Amino acid sequence: MSGNIHPSAVIAEGAIIDAEARIGPFCVVGSHASIGPGCELISHVCVDGHTRLGANNKVFPFVSLGHQPQDLKYKGEASELIIGDNNTIRENVTMNPGTEGGGMVTRVGNSNLIMAYAHVAHDCQLGDGIVMANCATLAGHVHVFDGAIIGGLTAVHQFVRIGAASMIGGACAVNKDVPPFCMCTGGYRAGLSGLNLVGLRRRGVKGESVSRLKRLYRILFQGSADKDERLKQAEGLLVSDAPARDLVEFVRQATRGVCMHRDEDA
Repeated sequence: MSGNIHPSAVIAEGAIIDAEARIGPFCVVGSHASIGPGCELISHVCVDGHTRLGANNKVFPFVSLGHQPQDLKYKGEASELIIGDNNTIRENVTMNPGTEGGGMVTRVGNSNLIMAYAHVAHDCQLGDGIVMANCATLAGHVHVFDGAIIGGLTAVHQFVRIGAASMIGGACAVNKDVPPFCMCTGGYRAGLSGLNLVGLRRRGVKGESVSRLKRLYRILFQGSADKDERLKQAEGLLVSDAPARDLVEFVRQATRGVCMHRDEDA
């Protein structure tokens, strides 16, 4: 194990470092941290708190994982940051653990690309296959579903949900839920701009399923009726079609409101 840890690294007593992990120069690993097999901390990485990295994560210089969350309600509780497998975490990324008020766990899934200067705040829940571009920022309690893409310089409000296979453009301010399979653009006045057809194709969704999603999009996000009436209309289109049902159920569960279609001249 010692052969994989650079002499300049500081490893606190109690830290668990797998024999197949590689810890580069000037890294600091705290006493409650756990680094799994195949992980590589390239250099100048700080891992603190009750932080657990799974297997084969690559962490680039000046990343901060598991330090005290930026929440004034945090009182030192032993909350966790749990990171899955095969994630790429680029330079200067920060990820904070959970808080008592949010379930005590911030969780990052598998095979995610978190680009430079991105921030994952306390109690966020990230799925698999997500891309967060440079300087994308998640406030506390944000839930990002599988395959979502968040553009650079985009800020997501606390408690917002980002649906599966959705795509948010750069420099957006997102303060309502972004439905699955949808595009969100428009900068500070962000709103929906149609379906993420490329993302749907990559997931193998095509033909009648895409046509049904287009009809649901018009009903749910371009209709003038209230939410209950729009959901009632949408129900009439549902068959044994998982993407359509996922979209309708996501809207039904929204508590912060859902982004609506944005007119280009708005």
